[in-house]
Amino acid sequence: MSLLRKGSKVWVEDRDFAWVAAEVLDLVGKQVQVITNSGKKVLTSPEKLFPRDAEADHGGVDDMTKLTYLNEPGVLDNLERRYALNEIYTYTGSILIAVNPFTKLPHLYNVHMMEQYKGAPFGELSPHVFAVADASYRAMMNEAQSQSILVSGESGAGKTETTKLIMQYLTYVGGRAAGDDRTVEQQVLESNPLLEAFGNARTIRNDNSSRFGKFVEIQFDANGRISGAAIRTYLLERSRVVQIADPERNYHCFYQLCASGMDAEKYKLSHPSHFHYLNQSKIYELDGVSNAEEYMKTRRSMDIVGICHEEQEAIFRTLAAILHLGNIEFSPGKEHDSSVIKDQKSSFHMQMAANLFMCDVNLLIAMLCTRSIQTREGIIVKALDCDAAVTSRDALAKTVYARLFDWLVEKINRSVGQDKDSRIQIGVLDIYGFECFKHNSFEQFCINFANEKLQQHFNEHVFKMEQEEYHKEEINWSYIEFIDNQDVLDLIEKKPIGIIALLDESCMFPKSTHETFSTKLFQNFRVHPRLEKTKFSETDFTISHYAGKVTYQTDTFLDKNRDYVVVEHCNLLSSSNCPFIAGLFPLLPEESSRSSYKFSSVASRFKQQLQALMETLNSTEPHYIRCVKPNSLNRPQKFENLSILHQLRCGGVLEAVRISLAGYPTRKTYHEFVDRFGLIALDIMDGSYDEKTTTEKILQKLKLKNFQLGKTKVFLRAGQIGILDSRRAEVLDTAAKLIQGRLQTFIARRDFISTRAAAISLQAYCRGLLARNVYAALRDAAAAISIQKYVRRWLLRHAYMQVYSSALFIQSSIRGFSTRQRFMHRKQHRAATLIQARWRMCKVRSAFRHRQTNIVAIQCLWRRKLAKRELRRLKQEANEAGALRLAKNKLEKQLEDLTWRLHLEKKLRVSNDDAKLVEISKLQKTVDSLGLELAAAKLATVNECNRNAVLQNQLELSVKEKSALEREVVAMAELRNENAFLKSSLNTLEKKNSTLECELIKAKDDTNKTVEKLREVEQTCSQLQHNLRSLEEKLSNLEDENQVLRQKALSASPKSNRPGFAKPLLDKYSGALSLPFADRKPVFESPTPTKLIAPLSQGLSDSRRTKLTVERHQENYEFLSRCIKEDLGFKDGKPVAASVIYKCLLHWHAFESERTAIFDYIIEGINDVLKVGDENVTLPYWLSNASALLCLLQRNLRANGFLTATSQRSASSGVNGRVAQALKSPFKYIGFEDGVSHLEARYPAILFKQQLTACVEKIFGLIRDNLKKEISPLLGLCIQAPKIQRVHGGKSSRSPGGVPQQSPSSQWDSIIKFLDSLMSRLRGNHVPSFFIRKLTTQVFSFINISLFNSLLLRRECCTFSNGEYVKSGLAELEKWIVSSKEEFAGTSWHELNYIRQAVGFLVIHQKRKKSLEEIRQDLCPALTVRQIYRISTMYWDDKYGTQSVSNEVVAQMREILNKDSQNLTSNSFLLDDDLSIPFSTEDIYMALPAIDPSDIELPTFLSEYPSVQFLVQRSK
Repeated sequence: MSLLRKGSKVWVEDRDFAWVAAEVLDLVGKQVQVITNSGKKVLTSPEKLFPRDAEADHGGVDDMTKLTYLNEPGVLDNLERRYALNEIYTYTGSILIAVNPFTKLPHLYNVHMMEQYKGAPFGELSPHVFAVADASYRAMMNEAQSQSILVSGESGAGKTETTKLIMQYLTYVGGRAAGDDRTVEQQVLESNPLLEAFGNARTIRNDNSSRFGKFVEIQFDANGRISGAAIRTYLLERSRVVQIADPERNYHCFYQLCASGMDAEKYKLSHPSHFHYLNQSKIYELDGVSNAEEYMKTRRSMDIVGICHEEQEAIFRTLAAILHLGNIEFSPGKEHDSSVIKDQKSSFHMQMAANLFMCDVNLLIAMLCTRSIQTREGIIVKALDCDAAVTSRDALAKTVYARLFDWLVEKINRSVGQDKDSRIQIGVLDIYGFECFKHNSFEQFCINFANEKLQQHFNEHVFKMEQEEYHKEEINWSYIEFIDNQDVLDLIEKKPIGIIALLDESCMFPKSTHETFSTKLFQNFRVHPRLEKTKFSETDFTISHYAGKVTYQTDTFLDKNRDYVVVEHCNLLSSSNCPFIAGLFPLLPEESSRSSYKFSSVASRFKQQLQALMETLNSTEPHYIRCVKPNSLNRPQKFENLSILHQLRCGGVLEAVRISLAGYPTRKTYHEFVDRFGLIALDIMDGSYDEKTTTEKILQKLKLKNFQLGKTKVFLRAGQIGILDSRRAEVLDTAAKLIQGRLQTFIARRDFISTRAAAISLQAYCRGLLARNVYAALRDAAAAISIQKYVRRWLLRHAYMQVYSSALFIQSSIRGFSTRQRFMHRKQHRAATLIQARWRMCKVRSAFRHRQTNIVAIQCLWRRKLAKRELRRLKQEANEAGALRLAKNKLEKQLEDLTWRLHLEKKLRVSNDDAKLVEISKLQKTVDSLGLELAAAKLATVNECNRNAVLQNQLELSVKEKSALEREVVAMAELRNENAFLKSSLNTLEKKNSTLECELIKAKDDTNKTVEKLREVEQTCSQLQHNLRSLEEKLSNLEDENQVLRQKALSASPKSNRPGFAKPLLDKYSGALSLPFADRKPVFESPTPTKLIAPLSQGLSDSRRTKLTVERHQENYEFLSRCIKEDLGFKDGKPVAASVIYKCLLHWHAFESERTAIFDYIIEGINDVLKVGDENVTLPYWLSNASALLCLLQRNLRANGFLTATSQRSASSGVNGRVAQALKSPFKYIGFEDGVSHLEARYPAILFKQQLTACVEKIFGLIRDNLKKEISPLLGLCIQAPKIQRVHGGKSSRSPGGVPQQSPSSQWDSIIKFLDSLMSRLRGNHVPSFFIRKLTTQVFSFINISLFNSLLLRRECCTFSNGEYVKSGLAELEKWIVSSKEEFAGTSWHELNYIRQAVGFLVIHQKRKKSLEEIRQDLCPALTVRQIYRISTMYWDDKYGTQSVSNEVVAQMREILNKDSQNLTSNSFLLDDDLSIPFSTEDIYMALPAIDPSDIELPTFLSEYPSVQFLVQRSK
């Protein structure tokens, strides 16, 4: 009560949410009134309130022991905060709490994440199941003691998945024992899906619930490699085989077999709904799970584990027999209490079961329907009624399935293989958690009994960890009592009156029932505090477990505890023709077979197994993982407080909290304690004390007792942290009141000054207003006079203008009226004259037309009369021959005309599209000619008209001209028809012309477009040709080299000798020169046709010359060896050793030789020097020399045309294989070969080039790896800011001005020094800038990866102050890059992109105002959403106390990540290191400058070797 005050932050109990945050409003007597965050006011007693840390971090803490107040609501709130950010793992000391996310988080479990946790100290990185697995593995290896990992939790909490992850990590770090061909780790992992198929089923809470306990022992050899494994199982739920409740399912294997397709048809299986053992529940399919696919996975697991095909068939045949067995129904028989097969359907299933069991069907029927009783007189066969037969059937099914499951476990153990010589192992226990349902039966009793045992072991371990912590900190402590559950264990297992003993005793008596068992139970434990009798049942009882009270229904206790072995069942199946089934049921001993039923207690057997398990656990070092199911709906991001609180109680987490509360629950480092509570005693802070002394004086000032000061931490008893927080709150309140007083004084003075200034200003404004009013009055008077003057003038002018305008208007009106009168008179006179003229003209025209009409009528009558006469005459003439001849001629002319037109049309149609323009011109000319003809026709028509008029005038004068006139009329008609035809032709031609013009325009447009496209194609083609030429050059070089290698491989003599590697130097490198045949030539002699073949006799006479040659070559080898071993230095930046070696090889014609001995000697010499010498000196020196020698060789090959072979190239696979073999073993081709061509002789030079390239890459890789090893410890110190000693005055480090800005520490200086030494070493050995740039870039890339990954894995690094520290260090690196110039630094600054953006995000202010788009596009464009999410959720401000990004941004990122997880596109948030070589041979050749080997300083020992005196002569 004394610790509570108004405004205190507390936790208050709630019916719906277990605990809710609240604030104290007032103290009402002995009660406290609080208000919750939802605004609800609650009145409660202070004993029911728990203090709450108002300054708790938004993301929670990764270890519960770091909580300021270690209590039940604090633990629950911390888990909820972390779960909201997808941080599913949390420590409680050494215990790991894993909350099931119900979603895929692949980024947490990839190989890169396992690599990060490998060897990391426990607690250094974020909580993870890999950390627990690694801690157990390291403890096993360091202490040579076996370890155990206990995974517990309720169904659906993720125990099985956690166990898989542990085994996955152990196989990653342990792998397979050396020389062991068995894939132990794969078999161990693949045994999981196999055991899941036969031991897991769907329950109300979980789709894949383990219905058995499993303890996996992974055995290791002395080197820490996996050498074997063993699996133990506990309490398989046998009753599930024959009885299931809706909506649960039977074991997965039954549904998989029904969906197996051909196999199901083979065993006469169909849909699960047709089988009694499966259709008791209507759930046949699982969401997102295919039974057919799972069946194939189970088959594959059997293959990997080592189950042969015959055994697999036997297993699934047994499962099918069980299903058929369940469909057998019975009906009453003819005799009393007897039973028979019910119908034809049951007979079919009976026959199928017998066939699958491979036993006699009649014996199977007799076994199910009767029972044999052994008596003194003999065997009595008793018939069973229908219920007893069904019970016998179910007992057989359960027995067969249990034996099958045990066989699988034994087979897995035999297949994986146990290492009997292994002395160390890691056991992973995946066992059912504490269960409390509405109806609790025998299975729940056994499960809770096992959890009581494990809880006792857990309590002892936690207490032991507490003691180890106290010993580690070297504090004085006394025995701390904690709640023990030994009384519950005695109640259950103690003999002779424990619950299990009473249950076994009741099962021994056939007439015992659950009522008699309950009566015995209540009689023996009437006053036991842990056992109660329920109010509404006579047989149910309640046990007070560590996790709460559980009521058990005893209806089926006796039946489920009885495990009768029916002799008939065993005898029948042991005689099966199937070896597999007969093996499941070995013959019973003779004394066991006397009784038909052999009683065995399930509870006693389980107790023995549990005792053996506890002995195993007691002999190992335990590690605990508590799995938690966040909600009952199996949905992500849903946190049910009441359910989780119950699971924490069941898992013993709250029990561990109680144990901690009994000791020293609050532990803070001295730095954290002084940082938080230093303001309580500012006078002590002003003294120059260390943090431990300061802590002690602060506690002594508050008169606290029983605290302990350790080496690095202060240990406080329960409640003391509340006193400290209360005192701190009082100090802060006093300081706040003082600040408020000063602030109010400041505000009052500021208001007074502002009021006085306002009064003075108001007076000034008033005086100014009066003056302005007087001035305004005077100004208004003057303005009024002026206005009056202007108004009077305006009025007079306005009146004058009105009179003036009226006069003008009247005058103009009068003048206009008179003018209009005159105009109208003239208009009327003109109109009358016009009317008269029109009338006279109309009158005369009418008379003329009347006369003309009469004349025409008369003429027509007369012409008709004449025409009739002419018609009669023409008819007479038509009969004459002349008329026929004229008609024939006329028709021939018409036929010729038509024929000509037909030919013309054909010619027009035959013309092609290419002559369109010509056709248009011809048509145009035709149109012109037709136009001329038309004009002539028009002129002729006019002439004919004139002639017609003349003829008409002459008609009256002469009848004789009638025939001529008629012919002219006919001709005129023909001309008219011809005119019409020409007009239509003209129109057609005009239309064709217009169409052709349109087509011409389109063709021109298409042509223009095609021309443009052709130009673009030409440009692209030219660019591609340029690229093609460059590629052809590179390809030609590669083909030339390949050609040499192919020809060398094809012509290689199978009799060539390969000198042994164990021979002395002379035999090794010059043995090939002492040739027994005369046709061998000196090693470095240029091959010519005259030297290739020599007589045998001549070779025998030249033995002396051969000896001289061998001696000379040995001297050459010695000289080269000395050049390689000694440091010859550099001359004007040019490596002397490379130049000397190159000049010697060039002089000795080594590049033209067919031997590779000297080249191999050089490469081996360089490798030997690299192994022996100081790497910091030798590697840069030889990187410079090897690259220079490579460039000289490359230029020599190009200059001498060695890469321009033009012989035919073949590409057979056999050649490539031999070439590859030649590259691995270059000594194979030492020796003479017949028919060696000039092209073949260049093979060693090309091979030497490839060896040099590999040597340069090897040296570069060694330098890079050494640099990474050297800089890794420095980076580990640079990622986190060192703790700064507190300044005097008691200012907290959280204050912005409390600690002055610190410069980068010595760790960053050490990195700068490392980079300076690297640059000096490289430049001192004249390493080309190309290699320096590549090395520097890769070093900075490694710095970026290491810092970034450490930032994401260590929460203490994601702070504001640490971001400032790393940012200042990066600034120092930037200065170094700028000072090193781009020639050597290259793009090193860009390689730090990830860490720069991450650190920039840490140090920005007002993160909550930033949107996701701003963060992704502006702040962190290079980072992925998963990386940004990781930084945002791990961030905490240790300097200003600001918060991370808003909840809306976190929700958006979580939604994006969920989509990515479904699409499986983005896995890890960590960066991978690139181990490839970042350059090629062409890059080296193009980047390195040309080297002139002639201008060098020769070594002093040159005079000792006569064979190289040519170098001295050339230099002179």
